[in-house]
Amino acid sequence: MAELKTRLQNDLTAAMKARETVTAGALRMALTAVTNEEVSGKQARELSDDEVVKVLMREAKKRKEAAEAFAGAGRAEKAELERAELAVLEAYLPKQLDDAELASIVDKAVAAVAEQSGAAPGPKQMGQVMKAVNAEVAGRADGGRVAAAVKARLTS
Repeated sequence: MAELKTRLQNDLTAAMKARETVTAGALRMALTAVTNEEVSGKQARELSDDEVVKVLMREAKKRKEAAEAFAGAGRAEKAELERAELAVLEAYLPKQLDDAELASIVDKAVAAVAEQSGAAPGPKQMGQVMKAVNAEVAGRADGGRVAAAVKARLTS
């Protein structure tokens, strides 16, 4: 079993014993999402830690979007609950890259693609650069942030 999944289960048990309803609820939803991912497809399988992190990132993104939607609709108490659940999930995710680190990774990827093709990549080579950057970033930055950084670098 994946180490991260085991940690989630142990933390859920501890949160339930301590009667921490927000933490227990967030971990329950995360573990349900992990289990659903494991049984989806033609054959049940066990997820690796990297795959569990991807599921947790997807769940964190849902919480962030829900919090924004609730806040926009004037439901502050629901938005706050979603933010609290997001904070619980973020404790299990890798540290996010700051803008300078992301820019450095994008610059390296652009240089690597330029070396392969023999010319400086332009907006048409965004897919190649994104592939190289995503391999390096591996869950430490949101896809939208990565795409924006690559696009800004290629158009400048």
